[in-house]
Amino acid sequence: MRGPGVCRVRPRRSRSCLLTVEEFEEFYALTAARLTGQLFVMLGDQHEAQDVVQEAFVKGWSRRRQLDRDGQPEAWIRTVAWRLAVSRWRGRRRAADAWQRSGAPPHTEAPGPETVALVGALRELPAKQRRTLALHYVCDLTVEQIAAETGLAASTVKTHLARGRATLSHRLQDPRTEEGPRV
Repeated sequence: MRGPGVCRVRPRRSRSCLLTVEEFEEFYALTAARLTGQLFVMLGDQHEAQDVVQEAFVKGWSRRRQLDRDGQPEAWIRTVAWRLAVSRWRGRRRAADAWQRSGAPPHTEAPGPETVALVGALRELPAKQRRTLALHYVCDLTVEQIAAETGLAASTVKTHLARGRATLSHRLQDPRTEEGPRV
């Protein structure tokens, strides 16, 4: 990809600022694993994260000539992947409701104890708090970058971070480290 400043000031989109096939392939190679990890933290499901990131890159590929290398294509892919995940959740919720109405139990695999603790703690958080925490701690975005990506006010992002940290801190305390009653 070209260095910063190549396409910064322009009244119109210049063709030289758009991602070429080679640049998109390089972008994919550099960011796919990181984005999958970020979405895993947001979603709590590795396979789901891989699926939505791959689908987001497919959408990005078909729009690669519209992706501006200075316009944060990684944030675009992450946002598309998040929206795909939300759409899938809605579909699964409708399917689960249909299964429940029919009386047939859906099949689920048993997760490990670490996954249960983490996913349980993350599920206690509202979706916006969970996403904000993942963007801040996993994606290493600033409050301002999170606000721009999510459409939330910076003060709301700060509130989500503070409340999410407090809830996770309480939920993930190791009972073995707490002091027991003194004899």
